Amino acid sequence: MNKVMDHKRESKRVPPAGEGRRWLHSRFLLGGALTLGGAALLLAACGGGDGTSNGPNATSEPALSGTVEVDGSSTVFPISEAVAEEFLREARKVRVTVGVSGTGGGMKRFCAGETDISDASRPITAAEAADCAANGVEFIELPVAYDGLSVVVHPDNDWAQCLTIAELNLLWGPEAEGKVKNWNQVRAAFPDAGVALYGPGTDSGTFDYFTEVVNGDGGASRADFTASEDDNILVTGVAGDKNALGYFGLAYLEENLGRVKGVEIDGGGGCVAPSAATVEGGTYAPLSRPLFIYVKKESMAKPQVEAFVDFYLENAAFLAADVGYVKFPDSFYDAIKARWAAAETGSLFSGATGSVAEILGIG
Repeated sequence: MNKVMDHKRESKRVPPAGEGRRWLHSRFLLGGALTLGGAALLLAACGGGDGTSNGPNATSEPALSGTVEVDGSSTVFPISEAVAEEFLREARKVRVTVGVSGTGGGMKRFCAGETDISDASRPITAAEAADCAANGVEFIELPVAYDGLSVVVHPDNDWAQCLTIAELNLLWGPEAEGKVKNWNQVRAAFPDAGVALYGPGTDSGTFDYFTEVVNGDGGASRADFTASEDDNILVTGVAGDKNALGYFGLAYLEENLGRVKGVEIDGGGGCVAPSAATVEGGTYAPLSRPLFIYVKKESMAKPQVEAFVDFYLENAAFLAADVGYVKFPDSFYDAIKARWAAAETGSLFSGATGSVAEILGIG
């Protein structure tokens, strides 16, 4: 599903802006700590919020205009949407659209040269990188925050408090299709009740990541579950059925606490609940991961795209936390900004093992 959101309209997928977002806007207006890098737009200082200059050198700074086209992961969508909302408060002549076609769907468009930026909840694959290369699309890989992948149940579910990876595999593996239908098949102490499963569609990076971690092979999964690229549909499904279980990004769990509840996961070291603290501390394993944006190098020549990405990286830590994700340490963002400033193309993360710090080369 490719749902393009025009940022002149109100999004239905992003948590309501709170004091933090208003504080960011004030900080932007005052010019404190925000720099739009090489674009040097002087958005607030130069005039009435449309990117134009109204001072004595009114013609020295051209108005910032044009489009920024973003598509991809529904998991990364809330961060990109939040960045776009704040950016467009000042760059009012720019039109930013953010699509929600899933990581795989977004990459197809990106590698065909159709978009400037692709949101991704996993690293680009070797096949996708080859597709980009075949179409002459060079890209810059920019991790932006951590996400925890949450397994969720109905609030009235009082039996599945903690599940092991092996139990998730028993429930979600390809061999479970048409066979594992009841909760007591997962654990004998669970009730003899049918289990209704909800999860992302096959174009989702969340689907790829979950199946790789749980089933040992990205894309390997039973097919008899309710699938959607829209996490809100998954939330609604689990919230409406006491016997349901689903999975999606941590941000959507935190946004919908009370409607659904998170299941603790035992990855081998005991039961750990999904939360920002456990993701950042590395104890919520193996269901935590970095999130990315991929920027088409050619699009750096567009001032509005360069300014948007500058703004994105300057505020990723703050806005990630504001919409329910987990920020990186400052040293990570310093390394990521340096990679962007140097326009370093290619992927560090595709096929890599190790922590984000190790992959970024941070001691």
